[in-house]
Amino acid sequence: MVLFLLPLAWSAAAGAADVAGSKDDPLIGRYEGSEIVEYSTTEFDAAKVITGPIDPATIDTGAGEGWLPVEGKVTLIYYMLPPDRSTLEVLRNYQSSIEGKGGAVAFTCDTQDGTCYAGGSETAGYLLGQAVGPVLALPKLNGDYVHNWFGNRGRYLYATFDKPEGKVHAEVFLGESGSGNVAVVRVVETTAMEADKITFVDASQMRSAIDETGRISLYGILFDFDKATLKDESKPTLDEIAKLLTEDPDLELLVVGHTDSEGSFDYNLDLSNRRAAAVAAALVETYGIPQARLSSFGCSFAAPVASNADEAGRAKNRRVELVQR
Repeated sequence: MVLFLLPLAWSAAAGAADVAGSKDDPLIGRYEGSEIVEYSTTEFDAAKVITGPIDPATIDTGAGEGWLPVEGKVTLIYYMLPPDRSTLEVLRNYQSSIEGKGGAVAFTCDTQDGTCYAGGSETAGYLLGQAVGPVLALPKLNGDYVHNWFGNRGRYLYATFDKPEGKVHAEVFLGESGSGNVAVVRVVETTAMEADKITFVDASQMRSAIDETGRISLYGILFDFDKATLKDESKPTLDEIAKLLTEDPDLELLVVGHTDSEGSFDYNLDLSNRRAAAVAAALVETYGIPQARLSSFGCSFAAPVASNADEAGRAKNRRVELVQR
């Protein structure tokens, strides 16, 4: 058999019949002439990728040798392949393209030679399909269950890319059927989860945290970039701080400003002082809280709660704390 290495295309014409909203992954690409029939993407989720031969007994659990749990942005692309191309040819094209982009192909297997499963299996094709179904939560295609597409012959490729923002795991599942061949591409980008998305904390939650630990970190107080000017979005959190202080007239607070480590320590010390003072001033001037019950203080980046090496950590470090005094 002669294998033709065809270009993995990204052109709109190559996917004229693609489902709405779908697109190719730029690292993996598309085998020329394929069409996307199912597509989904999730910004952060858990996944289990197959990194080597697996025991058929682990199909339903995704645990044990050959399985790797990962977390990150998960993209699933389900292609119908051109009718005149074998899955071997498609696999070799993907392998060549991935390696050409700096990826490392760590594992490939073929259900007919037993390399997909530890110890081999007479029903390896269907087993790979059964692994694909639960793991990728694939729907039926043309009324056919997914494992049937891998019954005659299944192939698989697992590759990784080391990117500055995190490792990328890529899987390509290839199945053959009398009604067509399919390629299922799953990409997991292990970027950090966006933290601190829940920024609103009400007065009762503030009270509970202060009673338990003597302090609470707030992420709902926002400032103009590199300034101590409060944004309008800060009002709901300021309302709750004022409510907390009104409900407990004996409570006295230290308002503490924290920054990330971008810039010099002294610059951030001044900025954090001014930001803490702006919060205290707003509580006095807008809500009538007595000045004597509030003190403000800036820490610069002297008290991080996460690493400043990435944006996720820096975002956690940019905060205002209320400390009972």
